[in-house]
Amino acid sequence: MKQGCQFGTHRVILPIGALPQAAQKLDNTMDLYDNELKINVKTLNIDSASFTQMKRVCNNDADAIGQMISSIVTERGKMQNPETGSGGMLIGTISEIGPKFPDKTLKVGQMIATLVSLTLTPLQIKTIKHVNLSNDQVEIEGEAILFASGIYAVLPDDLPVTLALAALDVAGAPAQTAKLVKPGDTVAIIGAAGKSGVLCCYQAMKNVGPTGKVIGIDRFDHQKEYLLSRNLAHEVIIHDATDAFGLYEAMLQSNKEQVDVTINCVSLPNTENSSIMITKKTGIVYFFSMATSFTKAALGAEGIGSDVTMIIGNGYTHNHANLTLDIIRESQVIKAIFLEKYV
Repeated sequence: MKQGCQFGTHRVILPIGALPQAAQKLDNTMDLYDNELKINVKTLNIDSASFTQMKRVCNNDADAIGQMISSIVTERGKMQNPETGSGGMLIGTISEIGPKFPDKTLKVGQMIATLVSLTLTPLQIKTIKHVNLSNDQVEIEGEAILFASGIYAVLPDDLPVTLALAALDVAGAPAQTAKLVKPGDTVAIIGAAGKSGVLCCYQAMKNVGPTGKVIGIDRFDHQKEYLLSRNLAHEVIIHDATDAFGLYEAMLQSNKEQVDVTINCVSLPNTENSSIMITKKTGIVYFFSMATSFTKAALGAEGIGSDVTMIIGNGYTHNHANLTLDIIRESQVIKAIFLEKYV
């Protein structure tokens, strides 16, 4: 059996010297290296920014989206949307374990969710069975490889598989919210009614306590009642987040001042300046969305003289999977939202 690098560089075809995520093409042959794990893939959870872009390009045609995904994987050896640069994650059952794979507790037949991006995961698709336009999930028959450095979660027995997959796909967002939000803070969640948004709202409401405030921001009128009736925000602003100055004015009208922390969960581009403008100059903006242009964010903050701390949306932080699944377990409201959409 061939020896592999723990970071997967042995799978990189182009360009030589790149890590798998930055590579243009990976070797997606399924002959296992000694430190790899092979997975029979059941479901791909395409990240929201990528799926939104594909739906737009394919006019919401599920078959066309499936063909687009197959074409990308055939060309690149992995699922990485060429326009957004993002991928998603997957669930499947372990079919083979290399003798030098670090975790000796795993067993063939266990169902796991990969917690690393599809943009660095060697993938083969044999058949696309179903593209679900409502929840970004794609049922397939295929195989994938997990490197020694890859993180994953064994799926829990007490939650439906598709629900757990949807929650784990955005686990970094509520976990980072838990780290960033302090008691007494005023927090804005942009994209508050979305999958990651409701999890962040719930966690922010816990963290701010009785002296803090959570302000949900979303585009459509019905989302105000949706969030308030579920106690996921103290206030809700209905506004297009791509309208930076308009949202800034709406924030001042609603809250009288900017917020301490902004969590950006939207799946559309051009919301960087809105996030910065509604945040105090000494505050924090966490860009979870993969639609974020960090060039726009950096230069936008410079342009308005803001010293805001901006955090890249790293999808991983310590214990993020357990924290997110525990939110589902402890909140009947959040669990009901996920059951309705993902089961």
